[in-house]
Amino acid sequence: MSGPALWAVVGATGTGKTGLSLDLAEALSAQGRPAEVVNADAMQLYRGMDIGTAKLPEGERRGIRHHLFDALAVTDEAAVAWYQDAARTAIREIHGRGADAILVGGSGLYVSSVLWDFRFPPRDEALRTALERELDEHGPGALYARLREEDPDAAERIDPRNGRRVVRALEVLAQGGETHGGALPEAPEFWHPQTRIVGTAIDREELVGLLDARVEQMWAAGLVAEVEALIPAGIERGVTAGRAIGYAQALKQIRGDVTRDEAVAETQALTRRYARRQVSWFRRYAEAEWVDARTVDAGTLASRSEERT
Repeated sequence: MSGPALWAVVGATGTGKTGLSLDLAEALSAQGRPAEVVNADAMQLYRGMDIGTAKLPEGERRGIRHHLFDALAVTDEAAVAWYQDAARTAIREIHGRGADAILVGGSGLYVSSVLWDFRFPPRDEALRTALERELDEHGPGALYARLREEDPDAAERIDPRNGRRVVRALEVLAQGGETHGGALPEAPEFWHPQTRIVGTAIDREELVGLLDARVEQMWAAGLVAEVEALIPAGIERGVTAGRAIGYAQALKQIRGDVTRDEAVAETQALTRRYARRQVSWFRRYAEAEWVDARTVDAGTLASRSEERT
């Protein structure tokens, strides 16, 4: 690659993206290509949400500059269009310093919105309010059935219980737009011409065990206390943050709606389901080079970047 490059390190949760991004940044730097990291995990955008998102502490970032961590309050709603602009702005600034940018995360639509030429339709607040009223009155089932009729491809890739995603898809469709419910743009072109995608993968059976253990560790590390500390900051009002996997279950435990074991088990089940959706999403990236982050040599990955034009 000539000139600053855009890297993307993507994959399911728990597959080693964070560690590989650090190793890659160091390997690139050793070859005379400084690099900085840009977060592409929707939940790591939130201040105070650290344990349940496996956010890398500042002291463990090896002196590598990181961007778009702790960018939002827990009462803010994360929007893909906002993220696309924020991430691309950060990447342009990194490239302006002569450094490579490494986009790291597992939020598929967020990653895709940066890598490819996604254009998002405007919001219609009146329509959204009406749809959200329907959601409150009738639940997500009726709205999802409507989405399935109007855009089967989008419906197939949206969790029927995720009312917020269903509402947004219907809002976009009503404005004559495309939902990007799972499809990349037709004949997609990279936003940045010098882009390289590295996907991290672990055998499914092994990953399930790792993810279950990871959830147990989050509870042991104090996730419930972290959530309790976020209640005064408004996490219960947060449209996005309050529904995050692990945080929603910790809130239910705090309220006494479920036991600790029930909260953990539910989080484990949701995490496994989310990982499956991530694998399905990222496997459609035809340009990705798939690796095991635990064994791949980052120096070799960095060296091979020169083979790309």
